[in-house]
Amino acid sequence: MLKLFPRGTKKLLQWQRHCGKNISYITVFLLEYTQTKAGILRASWCLKDLTGPLSAGRLNGKMREKTLTMDTLNPQVKAVEYAVRGPIVIKAGEIEKYLEEGGTKPFSEVIKANIGDAHAMGQQPITFLRQVVALCTFPELMDSPSFPEDAKWRAQRILQGCGGHSLGSYSASPGVECIRKDIAAYIEQRDEGVPSDWENIYLTTGASDGIMTILRLLVSGKDSSRTGVMIPIPQYPLYSAAISEMDAVQVNYYLDEDNCWALDINELYRAYQAAKLHCQPRVICIINPGNPTGQVQSKKCIEEVLHFAYEENLFVMSDEVYQDNVYTPDCQFHSFKKVLYEMGPEYFNSVELASFHSSSKGYMGECGFRGGYMEVINMDPEVKAQLVKLLSVRLCPPLAGQAAMDVIVNPPQSDEHSYKQFHQEKSSVLGALADKAKLTEQILNAVPGIKCNPVQGAMYAFPRIFIPPKAVEEAKALGMQPDMFYCLRLLEETGICVVPGSGFGQKDGTHHFRMTILPSIEKLKVLLGKVRDFHISFLKEYSALE
Repeated sequence: MLKLFPRGTKKLLQWQRHCGKNISYITVFLLEYTQTKAGILRASWCLKDLTGPLSAGRLNGKMREKTLTMDTLNPQVKAVEYAVRGPIVIKAGEIEKYLEEGGTKPFSEVIKANIGDAHAMGQQPITFLRQVVALCTFPELMDSPSFPEDAKWRAQRILQGCGGHSLGSYSASPGVECIRKDIAAYIEQRDEGVPSDWENIYLTTGASDGIMTILRLLVSGKDSSRTGVMIPIPQYPLYSAAISEMDAVQVNYYLDEDNCWALDINELYRAYQAAKLHCQPRVICIINPGNPTGQVQSKKCIEEVLHFAYEENLFVMSDEVYQDNVYTPDCQFHSFKKVLYEMGPEYFNSVELASFHSSSKGYMGECGFRGGYMEVINMDPEVKAQLVKLLSVRLCPPLAGQAAMDVIVNPPQSDEHSYKQFHQEKSSVLGALADKAKLTEQILNAVPGIKCNPVQGAMYAFPRIFIPPKAVEEAKALGMQPDMFYCLRLLEETGICVVPGSGFGQKDGTHHFRMTILPSIEKLKVLLGKVRDFHISFLKEYSALE
């Protein structure tokens, strides 16, 4: 299915007339939707020549082929999928621009519930965090009475650790030393005394950077010796994208939807044994609390996963970026490191574990700072040197993001001036998210043909949707997954942008979509109401309801 963008064509025609008749090639942009082997709809931009061969230019009357074409492109890049910013979001952007230019739709705005971008959804920054980063960025503000002394003290300490006392300098590749020490102290406090060595802490450009770095160390081999990476299904598409890019083997283990997306240890063994027939599983990835599924793992479940990793000699990657986002009273966040420690020295001193945190989620929502860290324990010392070497290639993470991360792990204490305001803002954000998690579950479960598990944590719902057979047939005739067809219709008719479940993985025969719970309560009610009305209309259209 190809879609021509006439506005782009018009501009290029105008450009051709401006440049003269010697310009014989007119290029237009096309958005091409193709089916992958996994059956997931993929959008890719391509250039197409209306009057001559693709990817060719003319110099002195001779044709010159492009060096980089789709034929010569790294095949691992072509295999990468990232549904969160995929064709649905591209289409949403088109509609937004159309509305801005005076076009009319049955709605006045596009509500983008496709991505966990808190500030884009209207969440206000945490004042203390922004004060410290502002002071670090522009130290002249230290003389301003508008900034509290506890913010100034933190900013001064961070700047003393920076080259030239400036946020514009490079730091050591693992990050600013005093920030790494603050993170280690935070981890020890969080885990109730479990020791943390600051030299095992590495600042990263968001958690994604750390995850990619560790995977680069782990992936090796060819054919049946290729590294297998065990990931939960549904999963956050960063993992499947990284696995494709690195030409590793994706090993799916399915979460139990009927048991609130719990992780079943028997499913881990099944997936592992099946994978051993064609690859070498070497790493298991866990997202806790879950994205897109919103579950919070029990301590018993974590113990079982760590015992499994110990038995099968697997490296453990624990994605814990939502550790502050727990809403259900009977759920509690347990770090994999703390549970590992409590299992005894035999486990704690041997299981290789990398855990990840970020400034982008939690109560902060500071996605744009790209702050994050990873703690890596029990790594072979020679491999650790290779990790440092790999980190040095990218020089260092942004220092503004490092400063933001420091405030997160070193917030105002109860005896400091800024504590009251900080505590109120943090509690307000997390309290509102808990309310929105409950509201989302209640409204969606009241809709015929939609089933939504409790949103125990993180900031997403992943409801299962019934799509009538006639709609499934129509989607297949259009060459797309049924839930992609559903989400495109939802967007076109309501302005609601969510992501089809096929972009995250799901059991065959089931359909879902992921939506964030980040919009304000008022906007979330509008969003959920529109989803409800659309779904009922969709079922009636395809004769699922009389």
